[in-house]
Amino acid sequence: MDALQRLIDADAIDRLNNRDASLYCEEFDNRIPIVQRMGWTDLASKASGRFPLLENLAKAILSEGTDDLVLLGMGGSSLAPLVLSRVIGSAPRMPRMHILDTTSPLAVKSLLDTLDPNRTFFVLASKSGTTLEPLSLYAIFRQWMEATMLRPAAGRRFIIITDPGSPLEKLRQRELMRVTLSAPATVGGRYSALSMFGLAPAALIGIDVPTLIERAAVMEEACKAPAEQNPGALLAAWMTDRYEAQQDKLTLVCSPTLRSFGLWIEQLVAESLGKTGKGIVPVVEQGISIPTGYGPDRAVVVIRYADDEDLRTWSKNVAADSPIFELVLSDPYDIGVEFLRWEYAVALTGFLMGVNPFDEPNVTEAKKATTAILAGESSAPRASADLGGTWVTYAGGMAQPTTEPTERIEALRALFGTLQPGDYLAVLAYLPEDETLLMPLRTATKRIADATGVPVCLELGPRYLHSTGQLHKGGPDTGVFLVLTTRDHTDYEVPKQDFHLSALHRAQAEGDLVTLAAHGLRVMRLDLPGTDAHDIAALVDDLATAAGTS
Repeated sequence: MDALQRLIDADAIDRLNNRDASLYCEEFDNRIPIVQRMGWTDLASKASGRFPLLENLAKAILSEGTDDLVLLGMGGSSLAPLVLSRVIGSAPRMPRMHILDTTSPLAVKSLLDTLDPNRTFFVLASKSGTTLEPLSLYAIFRQWMEATMLRPAAGRRFIIITDPGSPLEKLRQRELMRVTLSAPATVGGRYSALSMFGLAPAALIGIDVPTLIERAAVMEEACKAPAEQNPGALLAAWMTDRYEAQQDKLTLVCSPTLRSFGLWIEQLVAESLGKTGKGIVPVVEQGISIPTGYGPDRAVVVIRYADDEDLRTWSKNVAADSPIFELVLSDPYDIGVEFLRWEYAVALTGFLMGVNPFDEPNVTEAKKATTAILAGESSAPRASADLGGTWVTYAGGMAQPTTEPTERIEALRALFGTLQPGDYLAVLAYLPEDETLLMPLRTATKRIADATGVPVCLELGPRYLHSTGQLHKGGPDTGVFLVLTTRDHTDYEVPKQDFHLSALHRAQAEGDLVTLAAHGLRVMRLDLPGTDAHDIAALVDDLATAAGTS
C-alpha cells in the first residue's frame, strides 16, 4: 500500500490537526510530551493578534537609532530568522540582521569589529531559556555594551524571546532587559518559524509580517484538506515512498537566493525523523555546480522561483534518472507557504515512518559530553599523530590504520576507504561562517561526492548539533564523519563562567566526537593549526587528492 493511502486509512490529517498524539504513540502516558509539542498547527490563523505589538516594537527601536540587529540563538531559535533575513531581507532604512548561532571566537570578533554599540539592538532567543550558546554570547555582548553605556541603557537594547516562565524571563528581570516576547510553550523549536521566534526578528527588520502570514494561512488551511488535495500530505507521501524504496538521501536543490531555506529544511527533516535507527538524510546542495546525475539512493526536491529557467531546465533533465518533487515560489513572501508545507509534511512522514517527530532524544548526549569536558570530568580521545601540525584522531568505528599515516592525505584516504554504497559523508567544520573559508570547502565536498558517488554534507559546528546532530547519532549507521577543528588564539572571557569562549567552542566539537564514538560510528578528527585561508586551501587540496580527484 502506498504512503498516501496509509494516510487516508489512518485519518492522519484530521488526527494531526486535532493534536491526537495517538498518531505517534500507543502508550497513554507517553502521549503527554507529544501533545505538548503539537501547538504549531494554527500559528498562522492566530498570528494577527501579535501584529500591533510587533509593529510598535519595530517603530520604537528604529526611533532610538538602530543600524544593526543581532540575533543570539541556536537551532529552531535562529534558523527561521536566518531564512527570512536572507530570502526577504531588511526593508529600506531598517536595521541589518546578523544571526550569531556559533561559539566561534573568530565569528564574534568579526561581528564586533563592525558594530557600533550605540546603534545596535540584540534579540536573545531560547525556547528553554537555558541554552548554553546564546547565554554565553549574551554575557559577552552585554559586557561589551556596558563598556560604553550605563547598565540600564545597555539592558534596554536586549529583547528576549522565550517560553513563558523560563529562566531567561527571570534573567530579563534581573538584568533590566527591555521586554520578553513569549512564544507558545506547546511549539517545539524547529516548528516555531511562525511564532515569535520567527516573526519578531522579521518585524524588527521591516519584513511585511501580515503578508507573510497571509500566505502561510492559505497553506495552513490547505493542509486540512483530504490527502489527495493536501500539499503537506502529498509531500509526506512522496518522501515516505522514496524512503521505503531506499532513496533516503533527500537532496535539496534551491534557487540561489533560496539556499538558506535548505538549512531550515535540513534541521526539520534530520531532527524530526532521524531516530531509533531510522532517518531521512537531508543533503543541501552547496550551489557551486549542481551535479548532472545522482546515485540510486537519491530523491531530489527542487525549490525554485518561477522565473529560474536554469533550475527549471535542470530539473526536467534530472527527472529522467532521479525522482523529482518540484516546489515553485512566485516571490520571496511565499517562504511562509513553504514553512507550513514542510512542517505538515515532516509531521505526517513521522507517522508513516513510525517515529515521533517532536522529540530529539540524542541531542542531549552531546550537550552532556560538552559539559563534562568543560568541567574537566571527561576528555576527548587523544590524537594519535601530528602530521605537519595537523593532529589526527581516530575514534568509534574508525579503526586506527595498522600502519600510521605519515601524511594527512593518507589519513583521509583511510577515512574515505570506509565509505560504502548507501553511506553519506558529513564534514563537521568548527569554523566561522566566512565564505572565503567555506567556499573552497564547498568545492571540495562536491569533488569528493563526484569521486566517491557518496553524498557529502558540509555542516558548521556548533550549529549542526541542534540540527543534523540528532540524525548522526540516532539515525541509521550510514554516516562517516570528519570533524574539523582549529587551534586559533582569538578568545573572549565569558563573564560569570569559569571557561572562555574558545574552550566552549572546542568542547562542543570534542563532546560530539566523544558521542559519535560512543555510538561506534566512523569518525576522524583533524585539528588544524589555524583558520587562515592558507590552512583551509591546503586542506582542500588534500581532501581532493585523497578522494582521488587529482
